[in-house]
Order: sequence, then structure tokens, then C-alpha cells
Amino acid sequence: MDKKSIIGLVLIFGIFVGYMWWVSPSAEERAKLEAERKHVNDSLAEVKRVADSTAAALAQLDSLAAAGDSTALAATAPKVQDMGIFNNATQGEARLLTVDNGKMTLTFNTQGGRVDRVVLADYKTFDQKELVLITPGDENLDLAFSTIDNRNVNTRLLNFQPYVDGQPWNGDNNLSVDEGDSVEVSFRAMIDSSERYLEYAYTIYDDSYEVDFNINFVGLSNVIRSSNYLDLQWHNRMNRQEMVSAGSRGKGSRNSDRERYYSSIYYKAPKDDVDYLTMGSDKSEQVKTNLDWIAFKQQYFCAIITAEGEPFENADIEVRTNSKDTAAQYLTDMHAVIGIPYTPETQQVKMGFYFGPTKFRDLKAMDRGFEKMLPLGWTIISKSISRWLIIPAFNFLENFIKNYGLIILVFTLLIRLVLLPLVYKSYRGSAIMRILKPEMDALNQKFPKQEQAMQKQQAMMALQKRAGYSPMAGCLPVLIQMPFLTAMFMFFPIAIELRQKPFLWCDDLSTYDSILDFGFNIPLYGDHISLFCLLMFGMQFFYTWYTMRNQNMSGGMPGMKFVMYFMPFMMLFIFNSQSAGLNLYYLISLTFTMATMMLIRRFTSEKKVRAHMAAYDQKHASGNGKPKKKSSFAKRLEEMQKMAEQMQKQQNNNKR
Repeated sequence: MDKKSIIGLVLIFGIFVGYMWWVSPSAEERAKLEAERKHVNDSLAEVKRVADSTAAALAQLDSLAAAGDSTALAATAPKVQDMGIFNNATQGEARLLTVDNGKMTLTFNTQGGRVDRVVLADYKTFDQKELVLITPGDENLDLAFSTIDNRNVNTRLLNFQPYVDGQPWNGDNNLSVDEGDSVEVSFRAMIDSSERYLEYAYTIYDDSYEVDFNINFVGLSNVIRSSNYLDLQWHNRMNRQEMVSAGSRGKGSRNSDRERYYSSIYYKAPKDDVDYLTMGSDKSEQVKTNLDWIAFKQQYFCAIITAEGEPFENADIEVRTNSKDTAAQYLTDMHAVIGIPYTPETQQVKMGFYFGPTKFRDLKAMDRGFEKMLPLGWTIISKSISRWLIIPAFNFLENFIKNYGLIILVFTLLIRLVLLPLVYKSYRGSAIMRILKPEMDALNQKFPKQEQAMQKQQAMMALQKRAGYSPMAGCLPVLIQMPFLTAMFMFFPIAIELRQKPFLWCDDLSTYDSILDFGFNIPLYGDHISLFCLLMFGMQFFYTWYTMRNQNMSGGMPGMKFVMYFMPFMMLFIFNSQSAGLNLYYLISLTFTMATMMLIRRFTSEKKVRAHMAAYDQKHASGNGKPKKKSSFAKRLEEMQKMAEQMQKQQNNNKR
């Protein structure tokens, strides 16, 4: 090893050591991370301890109840969990209180002071039953903390006292919000007087999916043990909302795979973009940064909890999918343990909920970045097309057209008309190639051998140039259209505007339009026949035949013809289970493209093409034609052709 190599290795090692020192956390950061880790571990250990002790106590209660030993039963019941000065709040029977604001009906449970159930008014499930977004469960909302006397408190075990607009509530358990008004429903876990309590306060507004949620700590500065944050456990079992296939009833839902795929937990840090867990699979993550909001999202609906004051400290989030019990009516379990900032001086923590549809326009109007949950594309270009063109166009057309099938029809025609100037040269080039077919066939006969492929290619390019056709004119429109096709592919499956909207024979444009259910599954194809997909396949096959019939695919591209005819069959398998709206879009788009191409071919005069070729020959024969300056791409292409020729000649010489 020489001197330079040794110096290089030393420098690399020095840079590595310096980098590790630079990125390593400081003593304060390490202490904070260790405290957070200890807090999380303690919380998890406590949750496990409480769960184990509760399960054991409940088992004991069941055995005593079965034996009829009321004395032992009464003595055992209070020992389920000793919460010290909060024990008084565990007494009493749970009550349910419902509030209807026109958009949704919320059911509150005094046991835990939680939102027990949310039913959306303007939407139904696939079988036209009420759409339950939040399902009853004792883990829906639970604030876990420790008191100064080292008692562990879980609010899901407390029986809160209900208040309406600040007054104790003992009236009708069914409330409604007047037009333009709001109702505050609060729940208080009393300690020993009306001056010390923990309060959950919910404000429900008329005709709104948003709910204000505040946690008030009244007289608890010397009750709750000091901590950087408290653990708010939020859980929901996400129900299946979409249609069940007749061919797989009892085995899974028609849209279950897609609905499960689009179900995940999303979250946003104050200065970062929206992030999420992997969609459609079991996943958990410890988020160590501050958070503005966390969302439990399905394909078309979501529940969001927001930090309205200080951001959340951190969160442990988890998604568990129901991939085995397909007969059950839920798809996923979503759980979040959220760090709520707290000090002994804390009197109120401001938060909020959103329970509603994932409609882009409504989510964007709240100006919290909620709309970024919607997967609108894989690239910035396709996302921009969806956000600034497709969605605004749909929203605009909704004002004039009520049938969404007709909206797709008009929208598709508008898109094709906008793109027409960009693809015109491509269609005209196809017409020119049809006219040049006799000359192309002659060149194939002139250069029949494989080693003459390069000469034939050059001769064909010269012929196309004489006719005024550039091969690049055929490639560029395809590249321009790709972001539009990608944007449409991503937009239609998540467009709630199409959900349960009929068109012609299709009952729901958001899912496939089955005209025949097999009752069994064909791998890669499905258990049904989608008519819009079948029509799209037929149009694409006809389009392929029409464009390929006058093109010669011999020579350097012998397999191209097979590939082009294979594409419609591949699309048939890919799109059979896609939404009818997407297949309708592609069907209309292909039909418009086909009609445009036929018209351009019809009015592309062979006489004019021949006249252009004659003028080109005369101009260059007389020497008046000034050679155009070649672009760098053209120069590189010419160099590659020359190199390929030389290699071909060398191979021929070696064979001899």
C-alpha cells in the first residue's frame, strides 16, 4: 500500500468519526430520549398490569356471581382497580347521550366520557344501512395518568357526570343542535367536590363534521403527578362500508381488498409533510416528533384528532388488519397512544375531532393539510394534475350536471380536446405512414437481410423526412399523456363523488360493474365480468388493429406486433376489478382517440403528401435547401447509428 492510499484511508476514517460525533445526540437530548423511553415502557407495563389484573378480577367476579356469593362479590368488585381519590368516580351506572347536528349523530357514553358511536347522516353502507364511522368500544378514548399518591388512573373505567351547556343533565338523552347553533356536552369525573374534577368537553356545531374537544383539569394541580405529557389512548375498529360481491358473499367483500388497502393511519408534524403507515398491512411505529394531527383513514371516510393548542408530544400508532375473519364486518383496528403535553400548571388541553368523508374540497377548506391524505399520484406532475385540474373540473361540472356518468363523459371530452393540439402531429404521422406503406414495403424488399437492418432504418428515416414526418412526433404525445393517465388511475378509486352513483346499467361508479358473478375466483382476473372493462378492452383491441394494420413490424422489431396486441388483454385483467368510473373514462377516451385518428386519416390528402415529397426532392436536388443545424440529440443518434454499423460489419467479417 503506497503513501497516498494510507493518507486516503486515514482521511476517510477521520471523516467517518467526525460525522458520527456530529450526528450523535447531546447529553440533554440523550437524557430526554431516555426519559421518553422510560415513560413509554412504564406506560406499556402499567397497561399490561392493569389489563392482567382486570382480567383476573373479572374472572373472579364471574365465578362468584355464578356461585351466588353476593357478600364475596360485593367485597371483590371495588378491587378491580384502585384509583385512589378517583374511586368515587367509578360508581354509578353508565348512560348514553346522543346529539344530532344534521350531518351526524354522536353517541356519548358516561363510562369513560367518550364518543361511543358516530353515524353519518348523508351516507349509507353498501347494503343501505346506517354508516357507523365510530363503533362502540371501551378503548375508544382513555386518558392514562398517575396521581401523586402513586395510583394509576384510566379514565375509561370512570363514570363521568354529564353536563349540557354547563348545567347538570338529567333530562332527555336525545339532543339536537338548532340551525346555526351549537351544543356543549361535557363529562366530569368528580373527586370529592364540585371544585376538583377532570372534564371532557365536546362542542358540537350545526351541520358540521367538526367537534371541539377540550380536556379541563379543574383543581388537579396537586392531584396528578407531574409529567411532561399524559397518554391519551385513542382506538377505533374501522367497519367495512363498501359493497359485498354476490360471487364471494361470506368470503369477503367486493371492495374489501381495495378498501383495506386504502385504510391506514396518517399523521402530520408541524413543519413536515403528511406521513402514514404502510397501507393495507399490519404496521406499527413510534413517532418521536411533535404532531399537529393523527387520522384513522378508510377509502372514503376518516376520523381525525387534532391538536388545537400545543402540538402532541409524540405518538405510538398501530394498524391491525382483519385478513382472516372475512365474515366479520370490520377491516382494521387502529390504535394510537398520544402524548398530551401536561404540567401541574396545565388547566386545559385544546383538541378537536373530525368525523366525516374524505372529500378533497372539504378537507382542503379546513387548511390543516388533511387533503394530503388522499393518494392523488406517484409524481409531482400527476398530483398537480389531480389537484389543480381534475378535481376543480369535477367540482365545476357538479354545478351543472347531476349525473356523474355524464360528468365523466363531458370531462373526458374536455381533456381530449385540450390535448388534441399536442397529439395532432402523432395522429397525422400515422396517416402519413399509411400513405408511405408502398415505399416502406419496397425498402423491406431492398434490405431483406438482418445485417442490413441499420441501412434499412436509415433509408426509412430519410423517407419519413421527405414526407414531413418525424418519429419523435409520435413519442412526445405519449409521454405528455402519461401523467394524465396516471392521475386518472389514482383519482377514480378514492373519489367519494362517485360512491354509490349510478350510470346506465352500473349501480355504483366507484366499484366495478359486474354483469356476471362466477362464484369462484380466476387468478389475476377476478370472480366476475365487468361490462365497462369489456367494452374498453374491445375498443382498445380495435384501436390496436387499426393503428397496426398498415405498419411493418419486421426487421429490428419482430416482437413488437405481439406486444401491441398483448396490451389489450393485459389491460382486461388489470382493469376488470377497477372502478366502473375509471373504465368509463378510458372507454370514452379511446373512442374519442379512435374517431379523431380516423378523421385525420380521412382528411390527410395523399396528394399533398406526395407534393411535399416532390418539393423536398427538388429543393435538395437544386442545392437551395440549407441543411438544418443538427441538435445534440440528433448528433448522438447519428453517432450511435454509425457505431452500430461498424459493429455489424465487424461481426459479418468475423463470421467470414
